[in-house]
Amino acid sequence: MTKSTMPAMHRMAGVGLIEVLVTLVVFSLGMLSLAALQGVAKKANFDALQRTNASLMAYDLLERMRSNNQALASYVNAGDLGGGTLGPQPALACNNIDGPCSTQQIAAFDVWEWERILDGNMETRADAATGGLVGATACINGPVLGGSGRYSVTIAWRGVTAMTTPPADPCGVGLGLYGDNDELRRVIVVPTFIGI
Repeated sequence: MTKSTMPAMHRMAGVGLIEVLVTLVVFSLGMLSLAALQGVAKKANFDALQRTNASLMAYDLLERMRSNNQALASYVNAGDLGGGTLGPQPALACNNIDGPCSTQQIAAFDVWEWERILDGNMETRADAATGGLVGATACINGPVLGGSGRYSVTIAWRGVTAMTTPPADPCGVGLGLYGDNDELRRVIVVPTFIGI
């Protein structure tokens, strides 16, 4: 019997070791790529969550300012927020609309409470803040004397990866929270008009 007349079953005796090794290498490279993609996706999800939280926090403060528009100067002159800079709770807890607080006292309480949210003190574990943004700083801008005008809340936080182009807004620059050259600094600016 010649080679051409042999049954097909005898010509294909089995899969060679080389084919098995090539298959394993291709499969392993695919699995490693999938694992790397999972890591990149996790970082992107964390950055997106931080940006969403920063946006919600900024809108929350702007709504507090809008509802207490007689004390806008108190909000603007609060200075940069973050890192527990406001200290202990104000003497009057002005979280009740019908309470005996003045508009300035309400503004002081709002800013103090909002900074606690920014710093993550609304969620704690073993007396340590676990919520909020990573290394958050906030800046409130608007007419220094208050009144109708354009106001904005800028929030800076620490991102996961370095940025090639730094954000234009200076909020949080030079604090040492966002890398040696602030390359990890992320910023969101939420502007609005508040009338009296």
